[in-house]
Amino acid sequence: MGLEFPLTGFVVGLLVGFTGMGGALLMTPILVFLFGISPTLAIGTDLVYASITKLFGALQHWRQRTIDFYAVKWLSMGSLPGALLGSGAVLLMRQQIDTHQLNSVVGKILGVTYLLIVAVMVWRIYRGRSRREQISAVSQPSRQKLIVLGLLGGCIVGMTSVGSGTLFMAFLTLIYPIASAKLVGTDIVQAVLVTGAAGLAHLSAGNVDMGLVAQLLVGSIPGILIGSRLTVRIPDAAVRTLLMVMLLWSGMKLLI
Repeated sequence: MGLEFPLTGFVVGLLVGFTGMGGALLMTPILVFLFGISPTLAIGTDLVYASITKLFGALQHWRQRTIDFYAVKWLSMGSLPGALLGSGAVLLMRQQIDTHQLNSVVGKILGVTYLLIVAVMVWRIYRGRSRREQISAVSQPSRQKLIVLGLLGGCIVGMTSVGSGTLFMAFLTLIYPIASAKLVGTDIVQAVLVTGAAGLAHLSAGNVDMGLVAQLLVGSIPGILIGSRLTVRIPDAAVRTLLMVMLLWSGMKLLI
């Protein structure tokens, strides 16, 4: 076994651990562009890898008591069926068109999703500047709002593998201004559920390389455990900026 996949898993796991986002945003483009894996296989492999990796991060955040279970509960009411719907859409397309066309369609969907998430991340930065003082006066969002947001995010994750961290982090930031460490922990727990559901659907359809998953996990599990411990120590502004730049580049490359 070479070191390229474990090292890739470690770096991505570290970033996910202390930002709650960036797993698929980094891993899927790396698998597609650096290692030449087809978009369809990269998505399924990433979902299974991400669900297992983030489970370890969720356990660490549970120990640290940095999880809001109210948000997790109601988001998952929408995100789990949404993930299955999104995965089902990809499987349906696979039956209707050939592999080359499917990879092209999925690649375009990925590109659009990446650019939309960049826009959301920029909005989060702008929005955050006007909401910093509100952390001490948190009001819980309605169940209905969380369910609808979960359904939307779950569909996108099921189709593209991306957004389990970034989209839900963006949603939570916009409607629920809790402390950063708790925001990350809540986001990671939610991501375990939605990527797990979507990953199982892709696994059943043969869109997962389990050997590759195992190699990535060798590095990602220690990476996310270390990163989770750093959530209260390291500012993540620089990391988020790097993610935005890479995301913008990946989105443009997939669409051109």
